[in-house]
Amino acid sequence: MLKLDQHPSGRHFLHIPGPSPVPARVLRAISYQTIDHRGPEFGELGLKLLSGMQTIFKTKHPVIIYPSSGTGAWEGALVNTLSAGDLVLMYETGHFATLWNKLANRLGIKTEFIGMPGAEGWRHGVDAAKIEERLKADASHQIKAVCVVHNETSTGVTSNIAAVRKAMDVAKHPALLMVDTISGLASADYRHDEWGVDVTVSGSQKGLMLPPGIGFNAISPKQLKQARQRHYQEHIGLGMRSSSLIRPAIGHQPQQLTYYMVCMKL
Repeated sequence: MLKLDQHPSGRHFLHIPGPSPVPARVLRAISYQTIDHRGPEFGELGLKLLSGMQTIFKTKHPVIIYPSSGTGAWEGALVNTLSAGDLVLMYETGHFATLWNKLANRLGIKTEFIGMPGAEGWRHGVDAAKIEERLKADASHQIKAVCVVHNETSTGVTSNIAAVRKAMDVAKHPALLMVDTISGLASADYRHDEWGVDVTVSGSQKGLMLPPGIGFNAISPKQLKQARQRHYQEHIGLGMRSSSLIRPAIGHQPQQLTYYMVCMKL
């Protein structure tokens, strides 16, 4: 039998970049009884969580909740915003920026992966000047989005997202700004609306100190407009955010995950 709680030295405390240790009050939420995921009680719960996540992202716009890992939230951001064959500018800052780039390629999205040469690139955050220079050179506006990592889990380096938005504005380029803040949200300052981000990707298991299994996309009106124009077969669709909550997809994940979020007073 697999033994998950055999730690002779004392209580188990996880010391890795993520998942983070989960607070006791959140663990106790596991004991809550299951409720009807099509009933009014769960509908009220879902609306409370959506509103609370807007506060965390510092946005007045929708936040999409996925029953997924951060990787699923990456995919949801890409397929609900872009079409196969679109060109995206991505910036290499570490292992997870590299993985996001590889995922985009597997989805048929063309990427241009820029950054500092060699291992030196993993010691620094995003150089907004490089993004500005590349966008100014794209006179025909072939680049549809700029993808950067806010806090690179593999290195701990945090990038200046406000500077990236300023560089895009100076370049007068219409590309969308997409940001991965999976390990940054609730750990470092993050402002979706103020920084002009169009899609923010995050997950439950890092700064929020929740168990893995919930992914998030905070979006902008510009992203919603682009989403209606894209040509893609949805893998993880925005339809999972049900306004009526009659049959929300989140109900098919363990309901305890949503109880966790309530216990964190989101």
